[in-house]
Amino acid sequence: MLDRWTLTLTKPPLKRLARGCDQQGIRANQVTLAGFALGMLVMPLLAFQLYSLALIAVLLNRLADGLDGELARLQGATDGGALLDIVLDFIFYAAVVAGFALANPADNALAAAFLLWGFMGTASSFLAYAILAERRKLSSMTYPSKGFYYLEGLAEGTETIAFLVAMCLFPGHFAGLAWAFFGLCVITTATRVVGGYHSLKDDPATDHQDG
Repeated sequence: MLDRWTLTLTKPPLKRLARGCDQQGIRANQVTLAGFALGMLVMPLLAFQLYSLALIAVLLNRLADGLDGELARLQGATDGGALLDIVLDFIFYAAVVAGFALANPADNALAAAFLLWGFMGTASSFLAYAILAERRKLSSMTYPSKGFYYLEGLAEGTETIAFLVAMCLFPGHFAGLAWAFFGLCVITTATRVVGGYHSLKDDPATDHQDG
């Protein structure tokens, strides 16, 4: 929901950083993989309740996620790079939630399980529509530079980052934050499924019947 505004603020400094990286011969996929490796440190850090270090890992991962996109646009975006970007993002998000479950299973595990369920809804609705949008040669007017159709919702990248940061800053409130974000994920999934279905149902290439 907030991505359209936050992107206008973050793009200029990321573009400048991307130009510097490009001059040093750094490739977009290298940044993607390095950011993912840093991000995956979040799970053991959270498991040992090292919340400040976990927050740094989250922020570095998100910085790399923004930087690799700008580098890709400078160097030439590829389908392989877009695949790495989105898949590793979802793995990272799930790793943060799993880390909080490990940190305090008694208080956090149930909320973490439901939040992961919510992530399944947002991820599947997002990616399923992207596949069908590609089949119909649709492009997002809101996010035309994305490597895939960027279907909007209440729970987008900005909201996800905000909740992950809040969880690291206030780990004792993880369960409440997770339940709140789960609610946003449910609403996002429902609106994407309903809106996506109605936008695609009349196309014979995508309107499939079971059985």
